[in-house]
Amino acid sequence: MVGGGPAGLAFAGVLHRHGHPVAVLERDPAPDARPPGGTLDLHEGLGQLALDKAGLLAKFRALSRPEGQAMRILDADGTVLRDWRPRPDDRANPEIDRGQLRDLLLGRLAVRWGRDVTQVVPGTRDGVLVRFADGRQEAFDLVVGADGAWSRTRPAVSPVTPHYTGVTSVETSLDDVDTRHPDLARLIGDGSMAVYGVNRALVAQRNSGGHVKVYAQFRAPLDWHTNLDLADVEAVRSSLLALFDGWAAPVLDLLRHGTAFVDRPLYVLPVSHTWTHVPGVTLLGDAAHLMPPLGAGANLAMLEGAELAESLASAPGDPDEVVRAFEERMWARAGRWAKTTTAGLERLVGPDPAEALALFDQVQPS
Repeated sequence: MVGGGPAGLAFAGVLHRHGHPVAVLERDPAPDARPPGGTLDLHEGLGQLALDKAGLLAKFRALSRPEGQAMRILDADGTVLRDWRPRPDDRANPEIDRGQLRDLLLGRLAVRWGRDVTQVVPGTRDGVLVRFADGRQEAFDLVVGADGAWSRTRPAVSPVTPHYTGVTSVETSLDDVDTRHPDLARLIGDGSMAVYGVNRALVAQRNSGGHVKVYAQFRAPLDWHTNLDLADVEAVRSSLLALFDGWAAPVLDLLRHGTAFVDRPLYVLPVSHTWTHVPGVTLLGDAAHLMPPLGAGANLAMLEGAELAESLASAPGDPDEVVRAFEERMWARAGRWAKTTTAGLERLVGPDPAEALALFDQVQPS
């Protein structure tokens, strides 16, 4: 397994549960080598199902935040347009911090940290050859690439690379929001808050411990920041405030109080990305079907990892036939989600803000 993210750890966890050894190769030198990111909503039939297959569903429920499913939509003038709150017993898509999910999935798994894979070469005399940045190499019977958008495993099966969607997301954070920014805490509510404008949006999302992630999303060329030093916090803040000029002051306070800014252009793979099956190598998650970040990616990745592991553990025959059948199922399901999320991004960050509200009403009717 190349990659120690949700997909790779779900795959390894299910195999481990069935008594099968698996090597997890992760580029990061340690679990906490970099910030784990924001929060994820795990769907009942996707991410939660994967955790159930790994025997971790009860622990997830103890850690998750069902109240984080709440969603509030504001107009640019601050008017509350929608204020949806889950029922007390609603467990359809509870939130969990990425760091908490990582630690849950890690459990007692033995991950090979600091193993930076540079190339995967199938069809050698010894099997599938994995080459590392430090010059070492190792052969395996099966290599599963769950190594993200810029996968080093993908070239072994597909020449396709991600392309820019035309939408950039600039991320910032607020800490201890309930104490330091109580007005913003009330504005955001228990879960997420979004404001949609013409070709732009501001989204704030609660994490645990009073931490809030804020995402300024807008359509722009990839080099929109050519004349801007992204390390200059005040310069980036001023640029974003100008971009959202005229929006309500409380909404813009999400940017005014942000601590640092990270540019995250949104890339995707083609909606129907498939490949000619290559014995000994396959892909999961973003490596296979990178799509807009609208709640499906990590869920699909985890379920794919769990399903493939379960199939391999229960099939005594040729593992290559198992992988081939898995790929067909994955492509069909991921293709449907890729179409949905691609269309969703067009509506959420598009020329007509009413489309964003209509999409919310379709997904979360009152």
